[in-house]
Amino acid sequence: MPSPAWTAIANQPVPELKTIFESDAGRLSKLTLTHGPIRFDWSKTHLTDGLIDAFVQLSEEVDFAGRREALFAGEKINNTEGRAAEHPAERGEGKAESVAQAKALHSRMRGLIDVIEADGLGPVRHILHVGIGGSALGPDVIVNALGDEGGRYDVAIVSNVDGTALEGAMARFDPHATILAIASKTFTTTETMLNAASAIGWMQEAGVEDPYGRVIALTASPEKAMEWGVDETRVLPFNESVGGRYSLWSSIGFPAALALGWGAFESLLEGAASMDRHFRLAAPRENAPLIAAFSDLFYARILQCQTRAVFAYDERLKLLPSYLQQLEMESNGKSVKADGSPVDGPTAAITWGGVGTDAQHAVFQLLHQGTHIVPVEFIASKEPGHSLDPEHHRTLLVNCFAQGAALLRGKDNADDPARAYPGNRPSTTILLDDVTPEALGALIAFYEHRTFANAMLMGINPFDQFGVELGKEIAKSIEKDGPKGFDPSTMALIDLALG
Repeated sequence: MPSPAWTAIANQPVPELKTIFESDAGRLSKLTLTHGPIRFDWSKTHLTDGLIDAFVQLSEEVDFAGRREALFAGEKINNTEGRAAEHPAERGEGKAESVAQAKALHSRMRGLIDVIEADGLGPVRHILHVGIGGSALGPDVIVNALGDEGGRYDVAIVSNVDGTALEGAMARFDPHATILAIASKTFTTTETMLNAASAIGWMQEAGVEDPYGRVIALTASPEKAMEWGVDETRVLPFNESVGGRYSLWSSIGFPAALALGWGAFESLLEGAASMDRHFRLAAPRENAPLIAAFSDLFYARILQCQTRAVFAYDERLKLLPSYLQQLEMESNGKSVKADGSPVDGPTAAITWGGVGTDAQHAVFQLLHQGTHIVPVEFIASKEPGHSLDPEHHRTLLVNCFAQGAALLRGKDNADDPARAYPGNRPSTTILLDDVTPEALGALIAFYEHRTFANAMLMGINPFDQFGVELGKEIAKSIEKDGPKGFDPSTMALIDLALG
C-alpha cells in the first residue's frame, strides 16, 4: 500500500515543461542553486512546487534527517554488513574518532609521498596503479580530470584482468622507475592480485633490485599486504568502514595525491567537505543532493523512466559517467529494502552517458525523437581545459546549452513527421566555474549524497553490493572443481574456450 507521501507525489499534475515555465515567472530562481564553484539548474525538469512539497513530506515520513545524521555520526547504517559508512570522515566531516583516524592516515600517506618526491625510493617517473571497481574508478576519474603537477609522473590505472590492459601500461614504463600501487580493500581481490603478480614479474625480468620494495599497498587489511610481501612502511591503510566506491578520499587516492601534489589533494578533500556541510545543514528545498534525488525518483517511479543519461561537455570529465555507473547502480540497484522486504517500485535508474559533442552524433537521435523518455544531465565548465582558440570552448558550451533547450522546446512539423521533435524532454544542467580540485571534490560528493538520499527515500541500503558476488563465486568454483553441474550453454563455452 503506498504511503501518504507517495500517494501525494503520484497525484500531482504533470504539465508540459513549456507550460510550467509560462505559468511560473520565478521558476528559474526557485530551481537553480549555487554552491561554491557549481551551479545546479533543475528548471528544465518536471519538478513543481507541489511535487517538491510532496517529496519533502516523503523525506519527513521516512525520517530522512535522522538517517542523514546517522551517516555522519558513524552509526552502523550498513545494516546488512553491520558497519558504518564513514567516507565523509575522510574529508573531516563525521565522528570525531573517525575524523582523527583519517587525518592520521592521511599524514602517513603524505609522509610516504614526501619520501618518494625526495627520491627516497630511487628515481620515480611512473605510477602503475592496479585495482578494480572503486579502487580504480575513483583515482582514474581524478587523475584524468586534473592531470598531474608539471608532468612529473606518468600514471597508468589498470583494472581489467585482461592482460592486454596491463601489458599496454608496462610497454610505456621503465620498470626501474616505476612505483607499483596495489589497491584492494581485502588484498585478496582476484583480478587485482593477478595483475600485481604480473607486474612484479615484469620488474623481476627487467632486473629490478627488490621489486617488492617498489610496491605501495592501499588496503584496509594491512596484515594481508605484509603477508604478500609489502614492507610495513609502504602500507597505506584506510578504515574498514569506507566502502570501495566511496574510497577515493582515503589512501586509495594515493596515485592522485602523488601525481597532483598534496595541495591539490587537500583542495579535493575540502571541496567534498564543503558539500558534506551543505548536504547536512541546508533546508530540503535548498539542498542540492536532496533536490536531485527528488527528480531522480519522480522520473524513475512516477514516469517509469528506466535510464538516466549523463553527458560531460568537457573532455576532462569524460570518465565521470563510468564512475557514476558504479556509484549509482552498485549502490541502489537493489530489489529488497534495508529490512529485507521487497521494494515497492523501481530503484536505481540505469546510468549511462558519454562526452559532448561526440554523443550528439551518436545517441542524441534517440533522446530527441525516440520513444523512450530519458532524463538527461549535462555537466560543463565555464573555463576551458586548454589554451587553444576560445572558439573551441564557446562552440562546446553553445552545443551543450542548445541541446537542453531543444529537448525542452521540440519542434512541430505537420508536413513531415520525420522532422518533428516532441519536446517536453527533461534535462538538468550542472555548470562548474572550472574543473579544479575543489570543484571536482564537491561534484563527486554531491553525487555520493544524491545516491544516499535516493536510497533513504526508498528505504534501501546503498552500502552493500552482494549482487557482484555470485559470479565471482561461480568463477572460483570452476577454477577449483572444474566445470561441473552447470547449464549446457555454460558447459559448452568452457569446453570450447578453456578445453
